[in-house]
Amino acid sequence: MADLQRIVDELAARLGRPLLLEDRVQRVVAYSEQNGAMDDIRRDSILRRHTTPEVRQWLRAAGVHDSPGALRTPGAPHLGLLPRVCVPVRHSDGLLGFLWFIDAEPAMSDERIAEAAAAAPAVGLALFHESLAVGLASHRELEAVNGLLLGEPDAARQLIEAGAFPQAQPVTVQVARPRDAEPDDALRLALEQGLLAVRRRLSGHHPLHLVRYDHAVLLTAGPPVSADELHAALPVPVAIGIGRARPELAQAAGSYREARHAAEVTARVPGLGRTAEWARLGVYRMLTQLPDQELHPGLEGLLGDVQYLPLLETLETYLDLAGSAVATSRALRLHRTSLYYRLQRVEELARTDLKDGGERLALHLSLKLARLSGRYLPRDSHISS
Repeated sequence: MADLQRIVDELAARLGRPLLLEDRVQRVVAYSEQNGAMDDIRRDSILRRHTTPEVRQWLRAAGVHDSPGALRTPGAPHLGLLPRVCVPVRHSDGLLGFLWFIDAEPAMSDERIAEAAAAAPAVGLALFHESLAVGLASHRELEAVNGLLLGEPDAARQLIEAGAFPQAQPVTVQVARPRDAEPDDALRLALEQGLLAVRRRLSGHHPLHLVRYDHAVLLTAGPPVSADELHAALPVPVAIGIGRARPELAQAAGSYREARHAAEVTARVPGLGRTAEWARLGVYRMLTQLPDQELHPGLEGLLGDVQYLPLLETLETYLDLAGSAVATSRALRLHRTSLYYRLQRVEELARTDLKDGGERLALHLSLKLARLSGRYLPRDSHISS
């Protein structure tokens, strides 16, 4: 409820007009400071926490339950009702409640009504989130999940005791990281809506979730849910990382770290696809633990100059294919003579010897590290992990 009250207070302050939030059966959920025009209906609603049947019938006849957007409702002097602006609050096309503004002294401008309507999705999400928590207020659930991912010892106990997660079940964490969209409030809201929809469909997995500024987290009991379903539910293209299952909820932080690393790797290495499991990351699983400054010294100059990109792509393909000139020529559709020329140029510029196994290993790992750091951006995704 604290989240809803904060949203109501902030919206009222932004609009410079008091408001009242009701649920879909017109019980009062939250209201701002009432420092403007007031009628008996508003006063009684706040005191009794609900609207009278006569007023509910009048407002239903005015179309508030059927309106797809904000509307003005007329006053009813015989009921002691001033004109109002009603903004229906919906989530996934379901009516959850109403934002009410008294439309008098002075009347609301069209611009202010549009601003209130733009805030309705966030209100709807908060209302829906409140209804999801099973024996646990939504803000407490979010705090507990956040603590769980930080490794706080009491967080798992709080969630289990509240019935939000079964005691004897393993836990798997998945992380979804937007590929292109810049983190902002609109993206965070969209990710939140997508994960709530997933939670509705996967209630048997006892799902929990958290949305952070640049990624979303889903925890489920047992094995991970279908990554395809998660991709379909989220509103933007994402890279999904999956951590290894842990035997109990208290160990979820380990699965989260793995899932976050896996999501970062697959976001930066297109050849891995849209989804990556930590256990199947191959060499990238180890590279996430290494500083990206530790590159082969001969590659530094090549990475900083776009003219050398074809040489780096050729070198990486050659090393990915275990130094096979035949396979590399075929993969790059490059004549063998041209391949040998490029590899010779790499040896000269990087001051290295490709016949030296240690040098080949250092160069190969350095190219993968450079991918992860964004310093090396090949044009084609021909690599393997």
